[in-house]
Amino acid sequence: MWSRMDTAPAIPVPPLDGDSLASVEGVGVSLGGHRVLTGVDLDVRAGEVLALVGPNGAGKSTLLSAIAADLPCDEGTIYIDQRPATAWTAAALALRRSVLPQANTLAFPFTVAEVVEMGRAPWARTPARVDDDEAIARAILDCELGDYVDRPFSDLSGGERARVALARVLAQRTALMLLDEPTAAFDLRHQEMTLRLCRERAADGCGVVIVLHDLTLAAAYCDRVALVADGRLMACGKPSEVFQARLLSDVYRQRIEVIAHPRTGDLLILPDREPSGSSDQAIPRA
Repeated sequence: MWSRMDTAPAIPVPPLDGDSLASVEGVGVSLGGHRVLTGVDLDVRAGEVLALVGPNGAGKSTLLSAIAADLPCDEGTIYIDQRPATAWTAAALALRRSVLPQANTLAFPFTVAEVVEMGRAPWARTPARVDDDEAIARAILDCELGDYVDRPFSDLSGGERARVALARVLAQRTALMLLDEPTAAFDLRHQEMTLRLCRERAADGCGVVIVLHDLTLAAAYCDRVALVADGRLMACGKPSEVFQARLLSDVYRQRIEVIAHPRTGDLLILPDREPSGSSDQAIPRA
């Protein structure tokens, strides 16, 4: 039986493409007496970007928190780096997975540079601390924060804070990145920037799990998508396999069409709107 006593923090071995970084096996979660997730099975692999998509309240953020081992499961097991998540200490987990929550708030007036530097804290007592300066500088550059480093985090706009929070996660440099709606506060340019950075990290061998509401963005950048509804995994596979008009229309209770971009062939997922003045196209719940 695994225990916390036998897992002293050590630098993880870099994964190979296709290695399982996290595994969800029969997971169920209840919050406040309400069943939020039921019987979820999912695998997160090195070298891929996996999107969690689905309607509001479907359980996507809960599933992400469970994968992060930030939320206990009532049923099933979460594995991280081939071991039950509960077997790792907090310090060991921080070397293996990084988490970007939806909310980005701080109680003290840290500068942008100081917030990004926080991402390196897990490596302070390891040989990897020699990479701190380079990791921080790269994250600041990637998130276009060069002009912000001396500004107080509290003085920034919502979108700017979100970029700083993303830079902190990038600086942490874990094999598994878990991002909860990172594009929600972003304009079009920074939405694209975020997904490009996810793709670059996957190309470097990381596994990235990202909660998204923009299905077209997920189709363009993600290797696989997991469609969650009513706390259950409805489908998981390549975007072309999961993003079927009938399935999406049923799950979202809104008529949806899936078409190919006329130039690139990328999937475009759009509401199937009738001409102005016609009746509501929402699909009633059965």
